[in-house]
Amino acid sequence: MALQVGVTIDRSSPVPLYHQLAEQLRSAIDDGRLQPGDQFENEIALAERLDLSRPTVRRAIQELVGQGLLLRRRGLGTTVANRKVHRRAGLTSLFEDLDRAAGRPSTELLGHEVVRDETIAAELDLPADTDLLHIVRLRLTAGQPLAILRNWLPPRASGLTPEELEAKGLYALLRARGIRAVVAHQEIGARTPTAFERRHLALKSSEPVLTMTRSAFDASGVAVEYGDHCYRARDYTVDVTIDER
Repeated sequence: MALQVGVTIDRSSPVPLYHQLAEQLRSAIDDGRLQPGDQFENEIALAERLDLSRPTVRRAIQELVGQGLLLRRRGLGTTVANRKVHRRAGLTSLFEDLDRAAGRPSTELLGHEVVRDETIAAELDLPADTDLLHIVRLRLTAGQPLAILRNWLPPRASGLTPEELEAKGLYALLRARGIRAVVAHQEIGARTPTAFERRHLALKSSEPVLTMTRSAFDASGVAVEYGDHCYRARDYTVDVTIDER
């Protein structure tokens, strides 16, 4: 039987009705009210229940299908797709995003050392001989590998311990030390994984990884962190909303 999700439509809002519906349905998937494999309420029933036109409901459902959150199968109707991490572009940590989405995040620390790296220091507007804490973590969700996270941190964050890094997300640990990232330059791409990445992410040789690099700074323009991350492409997407300027 198809599950019904509580939805509130604000007809006085400038936000399009289809988008209001899509966002609330997406939230139900993210927070676990709708689980992978659940039968989704059909278009006609949903339109009647919410007093919306069928084209409006169809557009909302199609938006979720396009994001890989719903599956439409002939003769079987619409179901919730297998869980995939959908991350909005923003200054958050992967641990926090997974935690909010009931993704049961966990971390395995693969590396923790102080290094000097002229290229990374330049990305953070620091002197070339600055001592940086270099950490490498394997991030898992529900026990399954999702990402390898490489980060370089300035001296003021060098006190982060292996125990802390396996227990909490990086940005939460930094905030606890009074260090808060407010602006960052981020690049997203894709490539073939290294042998190290294939082994830890349980990838086939032909599978690509999604990549993300980020240089983050606080409100004073002081370096917070540089990250170079890779993700299992079949389990991870980045959502970006673009506004007309």
